[in-house]
Amino acid sequence: MQDFTFQNSTKLVFGKEAENTVGKETVKYGRKVLLHYGGGSIKKSGLYDRVVESLRKEEVEVFELGGVKPNPRVDLVREGISICKENEIELILAVGGGSVIDSAKAIAAGAKYDGDVWDFFTGKAEINDCLPIGTVLTIPAAGSETSGATVITNEDGWYKRATGHDLMRPKFSHLNPVLTYTLPEYQTACGITDMIAHILERYFTNEKNVELTDRLCEATLKTIINNAHTVLKEPTNYAARAEIMLAGTIAHNDSLSTGRIGDWASHDIEHEISGIYDIAHGAGLAIVFPAWMKYVYKHDVNRFAQFAHRVWGVEIDLNNLEKTALAGIQKMEEFFTSIGMPITLNEADITEEHIDEMAQKGTERGPLGNFVKLNEEDVRQILQLAR
Repeated sequence: MQDFTFQNSTKLVFGKEAENTVGKETVKYGRKVLLHYGGGSIKKSGLYDRVVESLRKEEVEVFELGGVKPNPRVDLVREGISICKENEIELILAVGGGSVIDSAKAIAAGAKYDGDVWDFFTGKAEINDCLPIGTVLTIPAAGSETSGATVITNEDGWYKRATGHDLMRPKFSHLNPVLTYTLPEYQTACGITDMIAHILERYFTNEKNVELTDRLCEATLKTIINNAHTVLKEPTNYAARAEIMLAGTIAHNDSLSTGRIGDWASHDIEHEISGIYDIAHGAGLAIVFPAWMKYVYKHDVNRFAQFAHRVWGVEIDLNNLEKTALAGIQKMEEFFTSIGMPITLNEADITEEHIDEMAQKGTERGPLGNFVKLNEEDVRQILQLAR
């Protein structure tokens, strides 16, 4: 187990009508707020009105910026930064899913920086200061409500890049499972896949003697898997929605990372796919992860056999651990298919046209991953396996 320092200061307000107390949390950080959100769904559902009412009860001055798209764009981030600087915004309140929260984080960092915010995503600058952020989560998936990470897309070259810092962890996040009742099945399934992928990135590590966090990862994975079909068949099942929502937060709040070094190559490869094709992040991960697993499983067949047995219930064949490992990968593919996810590029109508470009762009700053270091040719072969 690695030595580590862990701190996650995000306050979670979880439960029915949680959003109605957002004003009381907001005024702890200021009275001039940028309300950041996506399309019109929060207005149609009445969530927008409830949030604004809660803010106004505390005499908070509200500025607004909507229009966040999936795979959020840097141009809107730049617009938000201008609003913050011109109006001396004191807190950014993100109401939405991971894309909205990621966009808010980038705005929060950029508002305290004199250069262009994209510098953070290319490694030209480091984050040293950040406006405080609050969230009202509507889509359990990205775990951005407690993480210090953000991912933004630049349409100039279609680069999708990540950056992170503990300063970007939200100060508070309000999680109400009822808000997820109206999510379309596909969006729910993409979220489930996203949170599973966050756990897998941490699970596949070269670090030894990490039994506790192995077991925590496995328990969280099994909780998601056990409740996935229930939320798809019974969208208003509060108990199942609550399990999924909390699991998504735990999957990416870094508690499962303690003492271990995760991989993250699959996320980096997927960013190239969704950066060019603009597909849902979860759908892209359902395509990439099985291909990555098939490419690297021999590096530690024991860990893959453990994954197959503990998570998917595959009987361990001590005489043929490779067979056990491959059966686990197949079980995962079957699960993704059962919840409506694509598991190949062809299923997502993605041709091989940009495979070379994705492999080159993905590795232009160096090899990907930690479990197995991947160069450009490795990424190309994984994308070919994903076809």
